Amino acid sequence: MNTTRDAKDSARAQSAPGDTTHFGFREVPTADKKRLVGQVFSSVAAKYDLMNDLMSFGIHRIWKRYFVATSSVRRGDRVLDLAGGTGDIARLLLERVGESGEVIIGDINGDMLRVGRDRLTDRGLVRGLRYAQLNAEALPFPDASFDLVTIAFGLRNVTDKQKALNEMQRVLKVGGRALVLEFSEVQPQWLKPLYDIHSFQVLPRLGKLFAGDADSYQYLAESIRQHPPQQELKAMMEAAGLERCDYRNLTGGICAIHSGHKL
Repeated sequence: MNTTRDAKDSARAQSAPGDTTHFGFREVPTADKKRLVGQVFSSVAAKYDLMNDLMSFGIHRIWKRYFVATSSVRRGDRVLDLAGGTGDIARLLLERVGESGEVIIGDINGDMLRVGRDRLTDRGLVRGLRYAQLNAEALPFPDASFDLVTIAFGLRNVTDKQKALNEMQRVLKVGGRALVLEFSEVQPQWLKPLYDIHSFQVLPRLGKLFAGDADSYQYLAESIRQHPPQQELKAMMEAAGLERCDYRNLTGGICAIHSGHKL
């Protein structure tokens, strides 16, 4: 299974900073990535839960609950949930901030926002929720606006991840916390070949069968391999000015929770 790692390394080596970036294992003009990612998520918006079930064997639901349960969010907090899409994280956060708190769901993709808004509204969840179509690299909020900023399974799709982390740090209040839940680098050696088979052979076929879209699922599997591994992402969060940065691997590193504070 070394072909996966070789392809990833080759793609990174060929990129020209500021000119091109990765879109899965392809190199594309940096200016085009937002549009290409947007097409993927517009395609899968209605099947987003299915996509995550296929990618994580359904365990993403447990990861998300654990992510919010360990977030230290309190009643009355103001929270920004980036790449909030279908509202899974926001719904869990809303339970914890209570009537005196607020959760703003931000996403660059309007289709994803509409799916999330409609789903939460159907559940009777309106009060305390706001929606904003935005780019995580340039947040439309003043400095020190939020007690907590979260992004779950979205950072890997951001073109300039460092800019997004810088912005997360900027809009946090002093004492606030940034949390990133993301697919990461599998740690046990015995699990890696099995995970590669699932990602590159099984997942696209399941995507075609259940969602009629093999290409988007292929991209999503590739985007995981292009995402910075645990130690690299920790260093990026520190470079953004966050302190006490740390991470916790879940399910053998299939995903990880990264945490940083603004002190």
